[in-house]
Parts: sequence; structure tokens; C-alpha cells
Amino acid sequence: MESTTGDHRPNEDVELGIDSEKKAVEEVEFHVNFSKRAQWLRAAVLGANDGLLSTASLMMGVGAVRTDPKSMILSGIAGLIAGACSMAIGELVSVYSQYDIELAQINRDVCAGRTGPEQVADLKSNLPGPWQAAGASALSFAVGALVPLLAALFIKSYLIRLEAVVAAVSVALLVFGWLSATLGKAPVMKSLLRVLAGGWVAMAITFGFTKLVGSSI
Repeated sequence: MESTTGDHRPNEDVELGIDSEKKAVEEVEFHVNFSKRAQWLRAAVLGANDGLLSTASLMMGVGAVRTDPKSMILSGIAGLIAGACSMAIGELVSVYSQYDIELAQINRDVCAGRTGPEQVADLKSNLPGPWQAAGASALSFAVGALVPLLAALFIKSYLIRLEAVVAAVSVALLVFGWLSATLGKAPVMKSLLRVLAGGWVAMAITFGFTKLVGSSI
């Protein structure tokens, strides 16, 4: 009995070693995939925050010199469209440049014999997608820009409309700040206060300077 048990121990050790290696590889792959998803999500949050703040500041600036709701809404729509297009084109150009660089490196490695033909398909499948990145950037910006637009859309009273925009933007800033801090593993409270204060300052500066310029023209 002892000799039989001893005969099986090496095989069991080998199997345990293989299982441990598989688990280690699976854990590494999980962390890599999670990191990639977190980076994309964080980029989407930052894009939405950009759309939120730039559109809200634009609307507040127009609201400083025009009290009618139409001017404020139209400025927000223009800001949404222009910002989303700008984000999409910028991301498209940037990611296409990265795509071309990485593709050229793959071709050089193939020509030099450092990469086999069977590996090319896998390497190309991991290349960044310019159009997907452009669409994601435009969409995230538009989502953020919709917040101040929807807050002001059905309010005719000038002061209440401004207050509604500030309130809606403040809530959204807190949500985006929390998401950004969570994904970046940063202190949540500091991030919330920093994002909220920055948003208020941006809207106040835009409102104040536009008011000043409008009164002097």
C-alpha cells in the first residue's frame, strides 16, 4: 500500500503544479482584461465629464447676456454637436496614428522573422479600433452634454433655468467624480470636492466674463 501511494505522488504533484500554473495564467488574463475595460470606462467617464462641463459653461455664458430660453438651448445643442464631432475626429486621428505605428511594427517583425505568420492574426486582432474609439468618444461627450440641455429645456423662467442647470450639473459632476475616483482608486471625497469645485469655477468664470464683455459691447 505504501509503495502504491508513493508511485502516485509525483503525478499528483505534477497535476497540482499544472493547475496552479493555469490558475495563475487565468488570474493574469483576468486582471489584464479588467484593466483594459477599466481604462475604456474611465475614458468614457472623462469624455462625459468634458461634455457636461463644456456645454454647461457655454450655456451659462450665453445665459449671462441672453435671458430667452431659445438662445440658451441652441447654444447647448451647438456645443453638443461641435464637441462630439471634435472629440470623435481627434480620437480617430490619434488612434489611427497608433494603429499605423503598431501595424508597421508587426510587418517589420514578420519581415525580420521575429514573428511567425500564425501570430499575425492574433496581433492584428489586438490592434486599437479607430472608429470604435471615435464613436465611443463622441457618444460619451454627447451623454454628458445632454444633462444641462435637458435641465434647461422646459423651463421658461430665466433664474430658475440657470439654477436648474447648475443643480443638474452639480449632481452629474458628483456622479462622474465618484466613478472616476473609483476606477482610478483615488480618494473619493477629495475627488468629489475637486471635480465639483472645478465645475463651479468653470461655469462662474464663463458666466462672469461673458457678462462683462456683453455689457461693454
